[in-house]
Order: sequence, then structure tokens, then C-alpha cells
Amino acid sequence: MLDVKNLEVTYSDILVVIRGVSLKVEDGQVVALLGSNGAGKSTLLKAISGMLSFEIGKVSEGSITFNGERIDGVSPTDIVRKGIFQVFEGRPVCEHLTVEENLLIGSYSRRESRHDILRDLDLVYSYFPTLTRLKGRTAGYISGGERQMVVAGRGLLAKPSLLLLDEPTLGLSPIIVEEFFRVLKRMHEEQKIALLLVEQNVRAALSLASYGYVMENGRVVLDGSADDLMNNEDVREFYLGLGKTGRRSYKDVKHYKRRKRWLG
Repeated sequence: MLDVKNLEVTYSDILVVIRGVSLKVEDGQVVALLGSNGAGKSTLLKAISGMLSFEIGKVSEGSITFNGERIDGVSPTDIVRKGIFQVFEGRPVCEHLTVEENLLIGSYSRRESRHDILRDLDLVYSYFPTLTRLKGRTAGYISGGERQMVVAGRGLLAKPSLLLLDEPTLGLSPIIVEEFFRVLKRMHEEQKIALLLVEQNVRAALSLASYGYVMENGRVVLDGSADDLMNNEDVREFYLGLGKTGRRSYKDVKHYKRRKRWLG
């Protein structure tokens, strides 16, 4: 479905943020994209969704292919129409609109009847029942967890075949994170939507994904099945806080001096 080959992304024709990244997402697959802050994960998602142009960025080398068609350089609107929708980090909503109006924004590019769109709106409410009682509420007055439901539901209303999720659970309580991943799993299984997931909660991401990539300093340094990554010593050490002797303290991990083998 999605094939990223040897991608290089630059900002202002000077700063190289991504170097030689290759990545694939198969039809209906869940892929986790892992890495520390500043590794280039969000930039990669924006390159795929066509949003780099709003940040003076561009794909300077390589290619992005979706269902056999080159999409690097295609407008974000056309990319949405082709079946890719990005749920951005920070849970952005139109704060002056109601929750339901925010959801319906996701259907803007669809060329279907109102009946079909309202049917899918009901589907969103079935996944996120909390939004049913909030649909007339001004979006600027709802909580962070509720906003995340709105932006995820908005993505579902775009009826994508590939959903890009950028740090969807950042800053949310563990209970809400658990519930959100439960809904994501249900959406994926029932709607057959492929997911490319950037997530700091590595354990949750790998429990949902079948494959994963690890990025560092703008490069993919490790990839493999979710099970292989979960059992990889370096992934366990640096992203799960686990060593050979069990869980380590944050202080131990922060000051851990062993060189990451993938950077050698």
C-alpha cells in the first residue's frame, strides 16, 4: 500500500531532517514508528500526508508511493482523497465549533451522499460513546482525552485506507490510553484500516502493531516484527526501561553509557 524509498527531507533547502529513510505499510497492516524526540518521526508523517509545504519543507530525494502511484509533491487535499489521513500531534480542533461540526470536517473531501456520511458519523459515536453526549458542546471546552476522541473520529469520517497517527496518547492518563488503544484495535479490525502509528508508549504500540521501525537522527536504524522489537535488548533498554536484571530507574536509563549497537 505505502512504499517510502530512500527519502530525504529538507527544510528551507538547508536543514536535512530525514536521510535515506525507507518504510513500507501493507494493506490493512498496523506499523509502529518508534524513536526519541527529534528523531524525524513527525516529519516523516508530514511528508507522507503532503503537509511539509506548510512548514517550508520538501522531499528533496527519494519517493513516496501509495497504491502504486507517486504522491510526493501531491497536494494534501488530493492525498486525503486518495485515502491517507493524518491525525496530528497535539489534538488540534476548531475550538469555536461544536464537537459534531469538528467530526464532520473529516468528511469534507468525500463525494458521497449525506446519508452515507451520517451513517459513518453514527459509527464514530459507536466507537466513542462519550462524544454522543458532547456533540453539541463547543470543542474548546472539552478535555484532552475527549479531544483525542474527536480528532480520531474526524480521521475515521474521512474514510481513509491508511490513517497516520502522531503521538495520539501523549499526556493522557493510563486509563484513557488503555481505552484509546482498545478502540484503535477495534477500528482496525472492523474497518480494515491500515495504521502508521507514532507513539511514545512503545509497549502499547508494539502490542497493536505487527511490524515496527526505530528512527534515530533522521534515519531508520532498526526494523522488524513487533515481537522481535519487543524482545530486542536495545529496544527494551532504551524505550521500555528494562535491562537484563529487570526494570531500571529513570536515573539509570538517563545516564546509561553503553553505546546503542545500531549507532555503531
